[in-house]
Amino acid sequence: MNAAERFTLEPTGEEWRSARIARGQLRDQRFPLPLGAADVIFDRARLANADFTETRFTGFLAYGSEFDGCDFSGTAFEELSMGSTSSGVGGKAWGGTAWPQTVFRDCVFRRTRFAERTFFGNVRFERCTFDRSRLRGQTATFEAEFVDCVFLGPVRDINFWGRPTQYQAALGRAHNDFTGNDFTAAELTHVAFHHIDLHAQRFPGLPGYALLDRVAERVSAVLPLVEGWPEERHRKGARFALEFLADTARAWNDDQALVSPAILGRKLPPALREELFEALRRTSSDTSRG
Repeated sequence: MNAAERFTLEPTGEEWRSARIARGQLRDQRFPLPLGAADVIFDRARLANADFTETRFTGFLAYGSEFDGCDFSGTAFEELSMGSTSSGVGGKAWGGTAWPQTVFRDCVFRRTRFAERTFFGNVRFERCTFDRSRLRGQTATFEAEFVDCVFLGPVRDINFWGRPTQYQAALGRAHNDFTGNDFTAAELTHVAFHHIDLHAQRFPGLPGYALLDRVAERVSAVLPLVEGWPEERHRKGARFALEFLADTARAWNDDQALVSPAILGRKLPPALREELFEALRRTSSDTSRG
């Protein structure tokens, strides 16, 4: 290992901040966080089989780094930037011309406490496991890529994007890889997929979920059913939910959508939501892989 590859974890040298900066390569050991240190910047670092279990970070920023086979079980992050635009050390700032990607490969996030507002940034997850991690309420996922990952337990209030909404030139791509991900053991609540091939993922085969095609056609077919309901407030709620479903399916995923009764009107009685869900499934071929 040459001097450039030697792993170092040193103060940034900036008096106004207490963060440590990690550089070089680290393999097959516990991450050596010094006593009293909890804010770390990974600047083009390479870590393989590093053990981060039960570590508490007040700050965790990764810039152009790689994490292979690392275990983040029980790790807690107060502030988390997984694919930062810059290391922010030594006055360096991102010029907007190139944004290096951070990669997490074969990593485990089991009961991991993601920061309430995690900045995912230009990050790629390959074959990672998110097992009952606090992956919820995340909005800064526009540039994140997920390939062959497994999601277990609750996944709530999160958007996944097949196209970055901006910065395509800096990212060097106009498409985010999102394929082969396994949600069969996940509990999906208010999860949205934007410009993603839903058939390239695995979804719950349990009753209550259906991967449907020709959503707009199905919605048109079931609207007369709704108009036969006796209460206007229920008709109004169902019309809004169905029209929103059709509009988003057309705009986001080529008229396909992952549908469950829960998204068909929060204020509808459960029996009416189930009636709508079954009607949508019956109107045309159900394309769920089960």
